[in-house]
Amino acid sequence: MYRIKNILQKLTALVLLPVLCSQPALQVSAASNGYSYLLMPTQITKINNTYYIVDSNHNQIIYSDDLSRELRDWNVMTRKLKEPHALCSDGDIYMVTDTENDRILTFAKGYDSFRLLQTFENVGVRPHYVSYDPVDKLFYAWSSMTGEMYIYQRIGDSLSLQLLEIKAIPELAHCYVRSFTIAGDVILFPAVELSSIMMVDKSTFEVLQTYPVSPDIAGMVQISIVDGYFFLTVSTNLQYDLSASTVLRARTLEDFTTGSFENLYHLFGNNGTPYFISYFDGSYYMIHENASPNIYRFHATDGRIYDIRGLF
Repeated sequence: MYRIKNILQKLTALVLLPVLCSQPALQVSAASNGYSYLLMPTQITKINNTYYIVDSNHNQIIYSDDLSRELRDWNVMTRKLKEPHALCSDGDIYMVTDTENDRILTFAKGYDSFRLLQTFENVGVRPHYVSYDPVDKLFYAWSSMTGEMYIYQRIGDSLSLQLLEIKAIPELAHCYVRSFTIAGDVILFPAVELSSIMMVDKSTFEVLQTYPVSPDIAGMVQISIVDGYFFLTVSTNLQYDLSASTVLRARTLEDFTTGSFENLYHLFGNNGTPYFISYFDGSYYMIHENASPNIYRFHATDGRIYDIRGLF
């Protein structure tokens, strides 16, 4: 049985990366957001002292140094995207998924705006999730439709990245996988069409274990570790029916196979679509699509989930 205590509770996310193209450095103006609402957000995160929201169907990423600021007053990092899904950084380089354009973009943050650094074209199909792993100091990017991980490393102290390698998982070649979770020396993938959670070796990308799940929860989004539990956000069932949206937690990955999990959907309005979960400022933040509020903040300690607050 593979329990959470066997997994490093340091979550990182693999980054989908395309073929590198030289790109002139372009200055991106810090325009104001202008929108008073989010449209299918996918991620909220904090990098250095700044908060970011991936506002997917507004085709933009917005940022603010104050989480309580009205949305219309947040600044725009970039709008040179089509339905972005994820953002990550090593503190200097900011990597963004340009999902529907099959690209990855990188930026550097200036005093009051962002500068485009590089464009990576042809990153598989629909790069969906990116993450920087501080353990091996690599950027990971996942092609959500082709079962390929693009792994990039920083070139010295510069703000440039180079492709290190592309790792393929044949079992996921024709499967929709929205995200991945790096947990110590393994990576977890929620594979929709396979109705399974797959565990692979981080170094070799060999499949180590497969955990089948019910078709009712097959439309998985992300696996997170929260307060010693596995949290599983679910968008749809195997037939992509959004009425199956939910959020579950379990002590072990095997519990998702046996059905020995707890449904937490009622704690978060009993509606909407739970998506990516982040942790910063001592709290967990869960994106909640297709409903208001679009983001929930909560605390989790000793098995209790409390101080649940809706944002935006």
